[in-house]
Amino acid sequence: MHVKKYLLKGLHRLQKGPGYTYKELLVWYCDNTNTHGPKRIICEGPKKKAMWFVLTLLFTSLVCWQWGLFIKTYLNWEVSVSLSIGFKTMDFPAVTICNASPFQYSKVQHLLKDLDELMEAVLGRILGPELSQVNATRTLNLSIWHHTPLVFINEQNPHHPVVLDLFEDNFNGSASSSPAPGRPCSAHRCKVAMRLCSHNGTTCTFRNFSSATQAVTEWYTLQATNIFAQVPNQELVAMGYPAERLILACLFGAEPCNYRNFTPIFHPDYGNCYIFNWGMTEKALPSANPGTEFGLKLILDMGQEDYVPFLTSTAGARLMLHEQRSYPFIKEEGIYAMAGMETSIGVLVDKLQRKGKPYSQCTKNGSDVPIPNLYSSYNTTYSIQACIRSCFQEHMIRECGCGHYLYPLPHKRKYCNNQEFPDWAHCYSALRISMAQREACIYACKESCKKGIVKLNIYFQEFNYRTIEESAANNIVWLLSNLGGQFGFWMGGSVLCLIEFGEIIIDFVWITIIKLVALAKSVRQKRAQARYEGPPPTVAELVEAHTNFGFQPDSATPGPDAGAYPHEQNPPIPGTPPPNYDSLRLQPLDVIESDSEGDAI
Repeated sequence: MHVKKYLLKGLHRLQKGPGYTYKELLVWYCDNTNTHGPKRIICEGPKKKAMWFVLTLLFTSLVCWQWGLFIKTYLNWEVSVSLSIGFKTMDFPAVTICNASPFQYSKVQHLLKDLDELMEAVLGRILGPELSQVNATRTLNLSIWHHTPLVFINEQNPHHPVVLDLFEDNFNGSASSSPAPGRPCSAHRCKVAMRLCSHNGTTCTFRNFSSATQAVTEWYTLQATNIFAQVPNQELVAMGYPAERLILACLFGAEPCNYRNFTPIFHPDYGNCYIFNWGMTEKALPSANPGTEFGLKLILDMGQEDYVPFLTSTAGARLMLHEQRSYPFIKEEGIYAMAGMETSIGVLVDKLQRKGKPYSQCTKNGSDVPIPNLYSSYNTTYSIQACIRSCFQEHMIRECGCGHYLYPLPHKRKYCNNQEFPDWAHCYSALRISMAQREACIYACKESCKKGIVKLNIYFQEFNYRTIEESAANNIVWLLSNLGGQFGFWMGGSVLCLIEFGEIIIDFVWITIIKLVALAKSVRQKRAQARYEGPPPTVAELVEAHTNFGFQPDSATPGPDAGAYPHEQNPPIPGTPPPNYDSLRLQPLDVIESDSEGDAI
């Protein structure tokens, strides 16, 4: 009932206002709108009507074109960057220090004994026969070698390169460290590559290197990864450098400190690392004044005599400055402080504050990133480095069935090793150079909207800091101002004119609905009239159509009084004739009214 009432109100409004046709509606709009052009189309003569119609159509097109440009510019979500310089007391950054050697060789020597002996033999074969005479009778364990051997590739004939194993003279059981007689290759004439096989050696690829030094370093690191991946984490921590041995003296400003002021963390590349002023359990320490006297001073004992010989090429400490509560990716972002030298480093702070969606694809806390953060167990903030490494580990587990030792491991997963996953090195090498994997991780991960870029130093040179902040270049006020300016300049209109235009659109919809309802009603009436060709039948005609004239009564049996009428036939059974009520014929209403008026007269 309410819908019908509102519909009737709408119909009455159309009848009083624009009318029932599109033409009436357009004429009414042009005669009543506040926009200048349409009024002149109605009021002027034929020639001026045509001129004003063309002008109105032209300027309307210009307005729509300008509006399209402004809306497109607004939807590009462009930003403007502002640089501000401030001066205030700042929190001292978190400082992570690690020894360049991840483990003490005296504690891991039993694990690396076979690998180190094999490494010495490999270096002898690569560098030349004259250097391989040392320990010529030593027996080597080639169980590690057979998984991922190094080979020579002789490319003197580019169309038919020759692949030679470094220990090709003895494959059975053990190999002598002496060179093969008449060896046609050395590191000076042939390339050194790593052979990576899967499916029991049926599928093999060769990874080339730019130099023999890079080849043996990569090979040793890969084999050491296989060994350390099978050692529990508690034992790895015990094999690293303890804080009391690494940190001999500490001074922050005028206050003394010691190794207890550092938070330990195990890093797969550098073993035990220690973080000063991380801010996990305590409030971040402020820096009182700029200058070397008010920064952090450390004296570190590198213990160089106990370095792992083939795993570490640099003697010193690895340092990194970063924000509080952020994970230190020290391998990619840290710097070295050489042993036996005093290193002074200054700090300049740049703070970058990005606009979030829709102006950029940055994330505030990583909650909208589809990659699970494997570094969340450290209770650190989101970073794109953590996301990319978590993404790689996810691909590693999906493709290879195991996780890499250098990245955190999801729950109920295992690290890769040659015993349980013999094909992992081949799978890891293919995944590492895969562009599809890199693009997938870069596409899935997002930059953090707020990032502190700390230039790696160790004291504040000055308390000046720069803030780089993004702001919206085109906001909604800019968009409305430009849209209104173009509409007012070309059409002389305002917001009220747009409301009038919206009103006529609603009227167009009402008229369309009315026409559709009328069309449906006329179609329904035509279907009802199509059942009968002439006028509707009367009641008498309907009864007659259902009378069975073939019905005959049964012959009557003579009764006791049959002799009274010997010459007479049995009387017919009387039938009931159908009434002929012409007054029941359906007639139009106006005919009935006229008949009643005639009777009254």
